[in-house]
Amino acid sequence: MSRLGTIARRTFLIGSAAIAGGVAFGVWQYRKPYPNPLQGGEGAALTPYVAIDATGVTIIAPRAEMGQGIHSTLAALVAEELDLPWDQVRVAHGPASAAYYNAALLEEGVPFSPTDESWMAETARGFMHVPAKFLGLQLTGGSTSIPDGYEKMRAAGAVARAALVAAASRRSGVPATQLRTEGGAVVLPDGTRLPYVALAAEAAGVDLPPVPPLKPRAEWALLGRSLPRTDMAAKCTGTAGFSADVRLPDMVFATVRANPHLGSGVQSFDAAEALKVPGVLSVETVPNGLAVVATNTWAAFRGAEVLAVQWAPAAYPASSDEIEAMIAASFTEDLRDSRLRDDGDVEAALAAGATLQADYAVPFLAHATMEPMAAAAWLHDGRLEVWAGNQLPTHILKIGAEITGLPRDAVEVHTPFLGGGFGRRAELDFVTQAITLARTLAPRPVLLTWSREEDTTHDVYRPAAAARVTARLEAGRIAALDLGLAAPSVAASQMGRLGFPVAGPDATIVQGAWESPYAPAAFRVTGYRAAETVPLGFWRSVGASQNGFFLESAIDELAHAAGADPLAFRLDHLTHAPSRAVLEAVAEMSGWGSPLPQGRARGVAFCLSFGVPVAEVIEVADADGALRLTGAWAAADVGLALDPRNIEAQVSGAMIYGLSAAMTGRISFAEGRVEQTNFPDFDPLRLAQCPPISVRILESGGKIRGIGEPGTPPAAPALANAIFALTGVRHRRLPLADAVRFA
Repeated sequence: MSRLGTIARRTFLIGSAAIAGGVAFGVWQYRKPYPNPLQGGEGAALTPYVAIDATGVTIIAPRAEMGQGIHSTLAALVAEELDLPWDQVRVAHGPASAAYYNAALLEEGVPFSPTDESWMAETARGFMHVPAKFLGLQLTGGSTSIPDGYEKMRAAGAVARAALVAAASRRSGVPATQLRTEGGAVVLPDGTRLPYVALAAEAAGVDLPPVPPLKPRAEWALLGRSLPRTDMAAKCTGTAGFSADVRLPDMVFATVRANPHLGSGVQSFDAAEALKVPGVLSVETVPNGLAVVATNTWAAFRGAEVLAVQWAPAAYPASSDEIEAMIAASFTEDLRDSRLRDDGDVEAALAAGATLQADYAVPFLAHATMEPMAAAAWLHDGRLEVWAGNQLPTHILKIGAEITGLPRDAVEVHTPFLGGGFGRRAELDFVTQAITLARTLAPRPVLLTWSREEDTTHDVYRPAAAARVTARLEAGRIAALDLGLAAPSVAASQMGRLGFPVAGPDATIVQGAWESPYAPAAFRVTGYRAAETVPLGFWRSVGASQNGFFLESAIDELAHAAGADPLAFRLDHLTHAPSRAVLEAVAEMSGWGSPLPQGRARGVAFCLSFGVPVAEVIEVADADGALRLTGAWAAADVGLALDPRNIEAQVSGAMIYGLSAAMTGRISFAEGRVEQTNFPDFDPLRLAQCPPISVRILESGGKIRGIGEPGTPPAAPALANAIFALTGVRHRRLPLADAVRFA
């Protein structure tokens, strides 16, 4: 974006919802805007989100495009208010800057259920914008891109439009009130059109006006419609740029061998055999391992294979059985971490009669992005440039400055497309290694590419977890439900590595369960923090990914124990209208309750995560002793659907991600090492196995929500419940392929 630059706009402040919270930190400091990062060069940056030069208008999408279509929807927010036609929209990922901080990021951490929209709850959420502002994290994750951008990016477009109209008024002498905008131009009363590109320089000299009233929904031309994605042409033609595509003059190429005992170091190594490989130039020490530098990536891979290394031993239990036993033993009072839900007298209700008791467990999981970790770095002329598909560019500024000793403003981050993220690229281990190499090899630029095997065996994993359920039925309803959830803290693990202290309980251990809108007479959710072992990271839908399986399997067990229809049983315990609506919708879509051919059955599951209620139905069929998935339906309520087709794609993809984990996903350990190395032994759902998927998007008109993650949690329990309906066998552990053969 340096070429676009700015002429006059240095600051831009949007959003006053949390200003009251600024009192604790000083209102002036909180309201003081970050500088506009679009500095220097030619053109005009009317706000941090709108840049215009002689070739057109570029909208800055500050969140990473990793296949979820976020660049298109964020651009549409700006273009709508700017009256910019879709075929004139260009999108660029912005520079790393606190000006693009994620205000919605910390809202999930308040101790109020997403369904609680009381004054107290909304005030607490607004207050969280204050530390978010001071943290200044430009982060893509937590399904927050749309909730964070919905107001401020529309406002950015509206302000830019007002500045362009003011410039046109100044040039033409026609009062602004007599001007209108259309098709990327300001139109005078006589029909004369002044294109935005012709007005940009003058608009840059206009003081930014206050945010004008935003368009009502009835006047939307772009929002609420399914638009062609701005990244699709490049991805369909193979011209889209990813980190591994970066090429620079005199560039060298590298890969890494890291200790298979995660987090431990190198005792000694012998580079002799590696240096014999044609093309290998050197072997360098980098954080957590060794890098082989070569004239091309293939030579680096071959050199890494023959590198002789004596690794330090693992500092955690050597096998999955030992780790899982440790987690299962964590349901103790001294390891109690949180109790965010405690309705009614659970103890008395459980003591009143016979109870159902069950234990559940899920394994570690890898993110398994299609594009392995890769980053390029170049230390030259007193500056550091980094190219990395990442979800946290502002943190790269910090890392780059620490490693090189440069000031942060001498570090520049380029964020190309991401070949999948799911939380993995918020971890910056590979970027740290690339910058370390750039410092060693300066002034030569370096492209670091992990092998698929290195990626699979050195992920930051979704934690293994366990659940303990005790419940009692009375008159066909749940009289009491006591849900204990045990897992190591993913927040402490990942945030600790990023240098952020995490005090207090970790809400991700109970995420997707404590805030459930189910309302039995007595309901208790307790989180237990197991000891940390291997490095952990945020995985798509985080704690809800396992807790959705635990809770919805238990609800299904109770429904069958009550002799009730599983879907009707769920509706009988829900009073939250949007949650009821998604269940009713998925029932209608799937023909729930209608007769099925012999050998077929359906399962249903529901989960509210990140404020989005999602219900899913999976149908399975007996295929000569194996099970085939024959149908899948999902209904979700995002409050307001900005791009229905993209939302449908997100729900479908999230469901497939969840089904893949449910059927075959597992990371296991033996002798302190990860046993799985690549897709053949960490297998996703294959195309031939994928059932036809139907998605319905509901709009309750409530608060707008993000949809990147909420489609994942119901997938596993819906499948497990379908298998129970067909076979009568209840599976309480994942992956299901341990006990089920899938066709």
